[in-house]
Amino acid sequence: MAHHKTTLPQKICPVCQLAFSWRKKWQRNWDEVRYCSERCRRQRQHAHATSPQDSD
Repeated sequence: MAHHKTTLPQKICPVCQLAFSWRKKWQRNWDEVRYCSERCRRQRQHAHATSPQDSD
């Protein structure tokens, strides 16, 4: 049975804005996957940590 990458589901990474496809390692939690890579996930966390907080 041949698999074609064009038939795999895709999402857009909120950090780099690139499309990424389903991977076998994500088969159990595809609905929770938000970032295309560990690098983008870390950059997103870093961006939240360095953003100025409004404290009144």
